[in-house]
Amino acid sequence: MNDSEGQRTMSPDLSSPPWALREYAVLADGERGAVLDPRGRIVWLCAPRWHDDAVFSALVGGAGHFAVEPADPWHVWGGSYEEGTLIRVSRWVTADCVVECREALALPARPDRLVLLRRMRVVRGEARLRLDLDPRPGFGSGRMHAPRLEDGVWTAGTQELRLRLAGAPEAVWHAEAGLRGGFVLREGDAHDLVLELARQRQTDPLDADALWAATEREWRQAVPDCSRLAAPRDARHAYAVLRGLTSSSGGMVAAATTSLPERANSGRNYDYRYAWLRDQCYAGLAVAAHGPHPLVDDAVRFVAERILADGDGVRPAYTVDGRPVGRERSLRLPGYPGGIDHVGNDAGAQFQLDTFGEALQLFAAAAAHDRLTGEAERAAGLCVDVVERQWLKPEAGLWELENRWWTHSRLSVVCGLRRMAEVLPGASGRRCAGLGDAVLRETRRRCLDADGRWRRAADDDGPEAALLVPMARGCGFGDDEGAATRAYIESRLAEDGYLYRFEHPGRRLGEAEGAFLLCGFTMALATHRVGAFRWFERTRAAYGPPGLFAEEYDVRQRQLRGNLPQAFVHALNAGVRGPPGRRVGPAVTPA
Repeated sequence: MNDSEGQRTMSPDLSSPPWALREYAVLADGERGAVLDPRGRIVWLCAPRWHDDAVFSALVGGAGHFAVEPADPWHVWGGSYEEGTLIRVSRWVTADCVVECREALALPARPDRLVLLRRMRVVRGEARLRLDLDPRPGFGSGRMHAPRLEDGVWTAGTQELRLRLAGAPEAVWHAEAGLRGGFVLREGDAHDLVLELARQRQTDPLDADALWAATEREWRQAVPDCSRLAAPRDARHAYAVLRGLTSSSGGMVAAATTSLPERANSGRNYDYRYAWLRDQCYAGLAVAAHGPHPLVDDAVRFVAERILADGDGVRPAYTVDGRPVGRERSLRLPGYPGGIDHVGNDAGAQFQLDTFGEALQLFAAAAAHDRLTGEAERAAGLCVDVVERQWLKPEAGLWELENRWWTHSRLSVVCGLRRMAEVLPGASGRRCAGLGDAVLRETRRRCLDADGRWRRAADDDGPEAALLVPMARGCGFGDDEGAATRAYIESRLAEDGYLYRFEHPGRRLGEAEGAFLLCGFTMALATHRVGAFRWFERTRAAYGPPGLFAEEYDVRQRQLRGNLPQAFVHALNAGVRGPPGRRVGPAVTPA
């Protein structure tokens, strides 16, 4: 965006108006994600990677979208994912026809190049379809230049990005509106569109059949059998989401979007297109509870690399290529309704002690599957060094708040140290055990309330749902403490079967923020037998028609809040094990 454009707020793309968050679907290939509205319009896509500028940004009020839809405005729509994939099939019904559009980001993916596949097929009748491709780099501030049609393929570009589109040779490129055209398809007909965006000019053929075959093959290999889990189909969908959010670098972004508000006009909207080390540990631990999987190896590799590189200076979040996250800055866009649009995240510069505890638990889980690399073992040793130097100091904690002596952070560290003590031989294991005991003694002295439950922080005796995490991991530090803490959290933070993070003084539950879905799944994992499935089923209900979870849920309005799809919520959804009567919840070692 240039300086003159940065001084004003752009007008929203009125051709792609906003919908409730629960209606949006997402395509992802590990390096970037595309958001589809319920009509099948792609209204968000950053290129070529997650943290790069958006080419389609209508979702947050910018310009740019990619639509293929019936020309007849009198139609209804729907769609679903093919099981165990992020291949989406949109479906439209008009008075005269039924049309489907199969769409995906092609696999295997490259960091410098994305390929978007869209295959239209007429199920019944004759369909007239409209194409509208308006690529607008720089979050809507720029345009593609020098459009050209050669051998049936459109090309255009900017200094940073090159576009190719196959499948629309009869469309017309308009200087102010991009490419527009249409198709007439009869029953049984199919038609392919292949869109490529890349850093450099590409010469590979845009062969739709070959690209689809490779994509299908990759998805078949990516998602394991989940028949022994509590909700097999949902678990496979969760695996697909996690695979779609995980880069070839190993980094897993927290979500595909930025600035979708957690509460309207409250300033609570953030950029989640980055890899939070803690989130990735949560996902790795949940997957490891099911068994060895490449997602565990990815998490171990990315987390170990960052810890070895930065030590005490480890940041909570990084770009997927391991670079620091930039400070928050405004895009000067209208934003999704109720939100203020920006990119970057100021939490990227905080120190959060629990990150090291989660990393130790992840490394121990990998060791239990004989997947602990030499690099990860060195990173584990460095984690112990950092904990030894830092655990007595205040820090920002799980929720990225002010620096305090947060109880959850210390219990996370104790859990990690104890798990590593079980897998490290000799003096290293004894060192972990001894340090864990020392941290637990002091945490009990400062943070255990007189009634036997854990306090939120050394200076705060309020309820805190994060304290359920060690219980869910089998690190309760005493049955009485765990039961008392769980009962207190439920009595103060539960509403209609959903769970909030903590109390906001002077405001009732649900006023300041939505129910936190991670906390609901964690309660299911920390609870036994019938109660666990009650929490699990209630929390599992908090998704929209595409089956995607956001970070929060508005219990009263039954709406999603915040960025989506939220990776750690999907990870915990996949982590609940079944059937009833068997142990529920991800363990650090296989059950």
